[in-house]
Amino acid sequence: MDNFNRHTDDFATCGQITAADIPALKAQGFRTLINNRPDQEGGPSQPESAALAEAATAAGLHYIYLPVISGQITDEQAATMRRALDSAEYPVLAFCRSGARSTQLWNMALSQ
Repeated sequence: MDNFNRHTDDFATCGQITAADIPALKAQGFRTLINNRPDQEGGPSQPESAALAEAATAAGLHYIYLPVISGQITDEQAATMRRALDSAEYPVLAFCRSGARSTQLWNMALSQ
């Protein structure tokens, strides 16, 4: 998998990933995955956070579930993202449906 947007050497965003993508993401050097997409947002075909967390853990990656609703990101969620980034193992890949809300949340977190 290489369709992510690298914002810095240590932070990137992308659209929805699957458990099958996780070994490739690890091979590309990511150490933390942050899921910003609420479960069931995309219906039953969307991978559940629990399954992604299990695959990430099995691959030796740190996994954070911080779901946010597109267009409704709060300052509290941005502060939570800031704390997650402060304690994350880098590099970090955050994902959602398209990567846009993860990028917005990251930008908001930087101002916290």
